[in-house]
Amino acid sequence: MLIVKALHISLVVAWFAGLFYLPRIFVNLAMVPADSVAERERLLLMAGKLYRFMTPLGVLAVLFGLWLWFGYGFSGGWLHAKTLLVAGLLVYHWHCGRLLKAFRTGSNARSHVWFRFYNEMPVLVLFAVVFLVVLKPF
Repeated sequence: MLIVKALHISLVVAWFAGLFYLPRIFVNLAMVPADSVAERERLLLMAGKLYRFMTPLGVLAVLFGLWLWFGYGFSGGWLHAKTLLVAGLLVYHWHCGRLLKAFRTGSNARSHVWFRFYNEMPVLVLFAVVFLVVLKPF
């Protein structure tokens, strides 16, 4: 089980790297001047590659997390709270894909300021999850 736990932690770290960086690319995309086609295309290419890379990492992180959950049992309210936060991260990940699609089609209507705030959500969830896992408050 320790190997599963180590893989889960490593995959979560890698997935979070993508969750932290992709919205940062969105900030830059929202700031690109309309006449800067090359810059826009380069950022879209980076964002697309990152999204395709981080998606399997997120899926594997969740699968290994479920393996741990079934292996150790379903006890503790902290675990249910953590699961709810992870479900929120999955929605966030999916929403990032929708935002990427909006940038690709030229239909993004959000400002770089909005993306700066949006970029902070995974950080807050990470803090909450780590505290839940370490402290097991309930």
